[in-house]
Amino acid sequence: MAVFRAASDRGLLVSFGEEVTAGAAASVARLTRRLEGLRGILNLHPAYASVLVEFDPRLRSHAEVESLVRGTDDRVPSSDSACRTVEISVRYGGEFGPDLEDVARHGGLSPERVVELHAAALYLVHFLGFSPGFPYLGGLPPELATPRLESPRKLVPSGSVAIGGSHAGIYPVDSPGGWRIIGRTPLRLFDAAATPPALLAMGDRVRFVPIPEGRP
Repeated sequence: MAVFRAASDRGLLVSFGEEVTAGAAASVARLTRRLEGLRGILNLHPAYASVLVEFDPRLRSHAEVESLVRGTDDRVPSSDSACRTVEISVRYGGEFGPDLEDVARHGGLSPERVVELHAAALYLVHFLGFSPGFPYLGGLPPELATPRLESPRKLVPSGSVAIGGSHAGIYPVDSPGGWRIIGRTPLRLFDAAATPPALLAMGDRVRFVPIPEGRP
């Protein structure tokens, strides 16, 4: 059940619980798709279990937006039926994954086991944020959960595959960042000239595929 809270005179926070669950993720995706492009809706900020809805107070009220949200389940099909699985090729370790050894030590694992577990999981794109096209991925095996760096790097190369706490992500562009980098993909995750510009979208599933050593 959704919980509503006025965030400002033009903002409504819609929460679907306090935990990151598959049900909450589905509700977030469903609501975001329901409200996209509607008259008076200015912006949507999805998170793991909530959506911040910004609206034009001249065209919508908090009560009207809440009414739209309450009708979501009946008016929009589940996102599960339209989801796709995207394979992301990754070069693990070495210069491409400088934190792979640290992740292994933290979990009491070998680097090879970290790669095996990471590539065996099926991930869910909860939402995009932080930088254009950055996917916040749920589904990281609990054995691989690792705290972020105490001091973020000033530059993380685009394509870096990383772990931040209990979640995984991929840096689509060069940027600062504090997640643990375990590999890098040659795929381009964000292209401003493309339609759509981001390779991944909310609700997509992701599988990581290791690139064998010596293969270009």
